[in-house]
Amino acid sequence: MSMQQYDEIGEAFEGFKSLPLMRYGEVPSFLGMVGDVSGKSVLDLACGTGFYSREFKRRGATDVLGVDISVEMIAAARDSEQREPLGVHYEVGDVAELRPVDRRFDIAVGVQCLNYAGDIAEMERMCRNIHRSLVPGGEFFVLTQKPDYGFDCPSLDRYGFRCEPTGEEIETGPWVRVTALLDPQPISIISTAPRREVYEKCLRAAGFHEVTWVPLEVSDAGMRAFGADFWADLLASPPLEMLRCRA
Repeated sequence: MSMQQYDEIGEAFEGFKSLPLMRYGEVPSFLGMVGDVSGKSVLDLACGTGFYSREFKRRGATDVLGVDISVEMIAAARDSEQREPLGVHYEVGDVAELRPVDRRFDIAVGVQCLNYAGDIAEMERMCRNIHRSLVPGGEFFVLTQKPDYGFDCPSLDRYGFRCEPTGEEIETGPWVRVTALLDPQPISIISTAPRREVYEKCLRAAGFHEVTWVPLEVSDAGMRAFGADFWADLLASPPLEMLRCRA
């Protein structure tokens, strides 16, 4: 499901990052959690069109490899690299079947990645493949749907998104439909919102430790642009959450 729906989105996926939740919440929060990447190698899993891959290279990462299961997403990422050469490499690949690479990375990132596992066994396999791809002591940073998000909380429309349960559930957690309210055509993506204990169990089984959940924040720029009252509902019930761990 994940490959097909993302193939249909293609370059339009870049538009997600312009919406308030992404621009002032996800992006600064995630980059702030990852921190200084200068002189480090980065493996960007489920890289999409390469937004974070490019950003890490601009911030001084020495070697960046972006991997995504969607052929169209990788094609869009390579087009961006051709237009603005940064030295980022991209390849089509499934994190659950990640091929061994000829080197290990200092950092791995997975933005909306592990939540596409079809069951607990697949998520654990994904985590093992990621662990194998890191140097000893390397870090893995995750951004995903908040595991215990309350769907009865105030609307996210003002932040550019809708988040709704589909009413279905698999072994890892409930299915969720996330709609980006892009103009002129909204785009919906369906993924799961795995339970907190599923993430922790799979990461630890793969050999990761120091598993720590990190809350989403709103940047100072977002506060200046819209004011604290605008962000009150989002901060009371954020739809996204992050975590970090060490190999």
